[in-house]
Amino acid sequence: MPLGLLSAKSQVTGRYSGRVHADDIFRAIGRFSVKFRWVIIVAWVIAAVAIPRALPSLASVTQGNNSNFLPASAPSEQAATLAAPFGGSNEIPVPVVAAVSSGTFTPADQAWLATLSTDLGKVPTVVKVNDLGVSATRAGVDGQAAQLQVLSNVSQNNQDAQTDLINNLRAEIKDSSPPPGVQAHLAGSLAIQVDQQKQSGNTGNQVELFAALFILVLLFLIFRAVLAPFIALIPAFISVAISGPIVAELANHGLKVSSLAQLLLTVLVLGAGTDYGLFLIFRVRENRRAGQASHDAVVNALTKVGESITFSALTVIAALLSLLAASFQIYSNLGIPLAIGIAIVLLAGLTLLPALLAIFGKAAFWPSKPKPGTSSAGLWGNVATRVVKRPAAALLIGVIAFGALSVAVTAYKSAGFGGTISAPAGSDSAAGQNLLAKYFPSSSANPTNLVYKLSTPAWDDPAVIAAATTQLEHSPLFTGVTGPLNPVGGTGFTPTEYTALHAALGSGPLPATAPAIPASFAGKVTPTEWTQAYQEYRATAQYVDPAGTTIQFETGLTAGDPSSTAALNAVPALRAEAATVGTTLHATANGVGGEAPAFYDVSQISNSDLAHVIPIAIIVIGVLLALVMRSLVAPIYLIASVAISYFAALGFAVIVFIWLGNSGGITFILPFLLFIFLLALGEDYNILVMTRIREEAHHIPLREAVSRAISVTGTTVTSAGLVLAGTFAVFAVVGGSGSGGSQIRDVGIGLAVGVIMDTFVVRTVLVPCTVVLLGRWNWWPSKLVVDSPEADAVSANADALGLATPGKDVRAADSGTDSATDAPDATDSGSPRRS
Repeated sequence: MPLGLLSAKSQVTGRYSGRVHADDIFRAIGRFSVKFRWVIIVAWVIAAVAIPRALPSLASVTQGNNSNFLPASAPSEQAATLAAPFGGSNEIPVPVVAAVSSGTFTPADQAWLATLSTDLGKVPTVVKVNDLGVSATRAGVDGQAAQLQVLSNVSQNNQDAQTDLINNLRAEIKDSSPPPGVQAHLAGSLAIQVDQQKQSGNTGNQVELFAALFILVLLFLIFRAVLAPFIALIPAFISVAISGPIVAELANHGLKVSSLAQLLLTVLVLGAGTDYGLFLIFRVRENRRAGQASHDAVVNALTKVGESITFSALTVIAALLSLLAASFQIYSNLGIPLAIGIAIVLLAGLTLLPALLAIFGKAAFWPSKPKPGTSSAGLWGNVATRVVKRPAAALLIGVIAFGALSVAVTAYKSAGFGGTISAPAGSDSAAGQNLLAKYFPSSSANPTNLVYKLSTPAWDDPAVIAAATTQLEHSPLFTGVTGPLNPVGGTGFTPTEYTALHAALGSGPLPATAPAIPASFAGKVTPTEWTQAYQEYRATAQYVDPAGTTIQFETGLTAGDPSSTAALNAVPALRAEAATVGTTLHATANGVGGEAPAFYDVSQISNSDLAHVIPIAIIVIGVLLALVMRSLVAPIYLIASVAISYFAALGFAVIVFIWLGNSGGITFILPFLLFIFLLALGEDYNILVMTRIREEAHHIPLREAVSRAISVTGTTVTSAGLVLAGTFAVFAVVGGSGSGGSQIRDVGIGLAVGVIMDTFVVRTVLVPCTVVLLGRWNWWPSKLVVDSPEADAVSANADALGLATPGKDVRAADSGTDSATDAPDATDSGSPRRS
């Protein structure tokens, strides 16, 4: 045996002696998945069928009211606690308006309304039904209408649950058989929204359908194959089907799951699952072009990208679990469900996807045929070649451009969640709105509540209540005020009348039918006047608790609908005005409840939590990047690239929506979603690109390695980005076409643009430029061993003569590159030789 080859054998075996490569682990997983491919597929199919049947659905446990997740220290939560005697002020009100076509609301009509109130209280998600009494005298005619207020904790983001609530309420009204001449309808924003959705046919299912179709069409164009798109999506869809019920089961054991978590679980798992599918499928196609057999191509591809996929998933999980540090429970309880989804899709990506690729073989890429030696530099190869020639100039231009966009972040303002909407003509909600506007004050439909704790019962000193009512009515912040002395609007009671009525009737809920005229009122009022006074006083139970020490006012806002941006921005002024009125009332405590204050607190705490969560996520992800990169330098600029991408995307959203769109603000959820997707998924792409650069740098000079790596990963990264951005674009167009869809549209467009900027500029241009400029310092403190062509040739001869280490193929079938363009790899798996 030639001594030179013996020496080569010693060099090769010594290089790997005593070391266990991550590649060995993923090669073993790949071989297992290919060998037992049918068993794996059957196991996943059984799990996808059995788990959803055995466990509850995710939709059945979600909580859509964002205020349910606020900490107890939030002002709106304190107001809700203060308003406990009147029911939760953060629950969704649905007005039920009944009116007679002529005459007045009779005792028989009242009795029917009392029965209807009981029946409505039995509808699922209904927490309480308040009887707000009959309307005030109008045009000389006594009360012609009566109003019930249904309070529901229905999910604010679950369209199906909202539709079911409205349909069930309307069914109860119909089944109650209103007396002749009486009509009853639902009013308020929720009823209007449901009617508009029925009219437009815009449902969440449409969004999912169009998103799935878009992804498939895009993957067809990317792969130019029939089966590959379905193979890429199957593991992701199965992961969604399995992870949802598992999270739902945890919800039954105490985990709070928001509707946001349900939406993000689907989007994030589909996005990440598709990304991991693209990582592997592109590498399999590359191996097929290198001349490898179908099964070998799958095993060697997983050997190469298995570590990238795993660490990518771990960075996403780390970013999600960092949310546990948030004080807003909708965020702190978001990490665990989404981390479970990512863990499941990772398992599917390492087992189910290779099994599918092994089964379909070359048919996966039909009708295209990956032929050996057909690799070319392509678009991204040409881009990379040009960029690395002048990396400093390209990096400087990118940083200046992204920095300029980031400056706009200083103008960021939180927005509301909708605006005033109109009921479709001829609908039940249109009829209800007409009755509500005709007979009741404007504060009835969706009030903002001012709640006060008094030191003495209200009836002991009603004069201060009268003064407070006048003060609120003259405030420019309110369009209408109802309270203890004017519960149904109009002139209401004088302080003396209120005290007398309390002395005669007491406090708390009263029967629907007026009793006989008490002695204290005998000869002072007619029976009709007494009935009217009784019904109006009965309505004060919604404004004065039985003890008389807690009162509230219901107000309409000059700023507009409580869900609007203007109303959200007015909350600080509302709270200041409430405190001023509290001084008039000699109140010991006060609060402002309702939709606008709750959303304001949500947005404020959300912004505060981001400032706390981001540093924790950066530290955790930095540690993971250091492990996978074997470097302390690379994680610094990789995380910095995510930061500049995040702030630039948010700045772009500010320019488009606030400066150009004059929207007044951006919904609080957009910065959060940008953080989740750009930090978590952005590092996915970083890991894919950087591991490939390091792999190529073992064989060729760094500039060439960067060009080569970008030429083969650029399409993968940008394809994954297009899939994710396209999904958000479909969400923006379809989901934003319905009522109140401006916020959905803003979120969808903002995320789509952010992902495009990140994948097309940051990952494929700015990061490679930084790598070239730093040179060998990229890998500090480790050292990158660069193989000489002579060493590779000697290794190949040693392998050919059977001199490789037992149990290891020194020359792997997979070089990890196209044979026509790259020097072969001498490792067992084709993985980079890391020192």
